[in-house]
Amino acid sequence: MTDNHNMESPAISSDVLADMERATELAMSGKKDPEFERRVQAEAKKIRAEIFKKHGLLDIGVPAIRELRDDE
Repeated sequence: MTDNHNMESPAISSDVLADMERATELAMSGKKDPEFERRVQAEAKKIRAEIFKKHGLLDIGVPAIRELRDDE
């Protein structure tokens, strides 16, 4: 079986993996890191704005729930 993942260029950057690890550590310990939280929130806001600019409002939740509900 071959692995289709390119190990030289991971799908998730090392910076994001480090942030995920830090967030996990904070969640598990119950500790706070206000500077880390501000930085991650600012990056998330930037990413949301980029997605909105490129794709507009992505209203997928309500239609998906209605479809699932209507199948019953």
